[in-house]
Amino acid sequence: MINSTFYHIGQYWIFIKSLFQKPEKFAVYMRQILREMDNIGVGSMGLVALTSAFMGAIITIQSAYNLVNPLVPLYAVGIVARDSIILEFSPTIIMLVLAGKVGSSIASEIGTMRVTEQIDALEIMGINSSGYLVLPKIVAAIIITPAVVLLSMGIGIAGGWIAGDLSGIVPSNDYLRGLQDQFIPFNITFAMIKTIVFAFIITSVPAYHGFYTSGGALEVGQSSTKGVVFSSVLILIFDYVLTQLILG
Repeated sequence: MINSTFYHIGQYWIFIKSLFQKPEKFAVYMRQILREMDNIGVGSMGLVALTSAFMGAIITIQSAYNLVNPLVPLYAVGIVARDSIILEFSPTIIMLVLAGKVGSSIASEIGTMRVTEQIDALEIMGINSSGYLVLPKIVAAIIITPAVVLLSMGIGIAGGWIAGDLSGIVPSNDYLRGLQDQFIPFNITFAMIKTIVFAFIITSVPAYHGFYTSGGALEVGQSSTKGVVFSSVLILIFDYVLTQLILG
């Protein structure tokens, strides 16, 4: 088990190094990057918006329920909802959702290309297959996911506002006051740092598992599952590490 873990860690970093060998023309990468930005970002907007709106509403209602105390001002609900969404929900939970959607897609796509020998054909033509197939996905995710997470923050906060106002739990004036009270701009910077790290994880780890797939359709499915599982675990680990390093 330990030997297998160290083997995969070493193999993963060899794979990452191979992405930058024999690079293609920038125009080739640019077309691929734009296409991947559409797949990863635009294609996920509906899921992200729906998840963010309902989670924002849930966070607001639960915060109001747990802060029922005459000594706690009602606008504290807005503070809790804002900080929970910015610091943890949008950069972490949304990226876990994308790990399932994007990660499984990347692993199965590259795994299918491996078992159908399309990757071998690229290598025979002298193309750096890992760089051509994987690097644009990583770059696209790093560029587009911060925008997706920022959108998630806005929708989540708006969802909490609407839920609190419609249910009568938190009036709009109190919620909006809480949003503005004791706001720390660095929290958004911290969320963006986490998002970029997680974007690298949810693209490179599934791509690694897909790239080294061998066998047939069953093995492609197994690689897709491994890519999502390991991406999710690494997101949680690095969430703790980054929080400890930056905020600890």
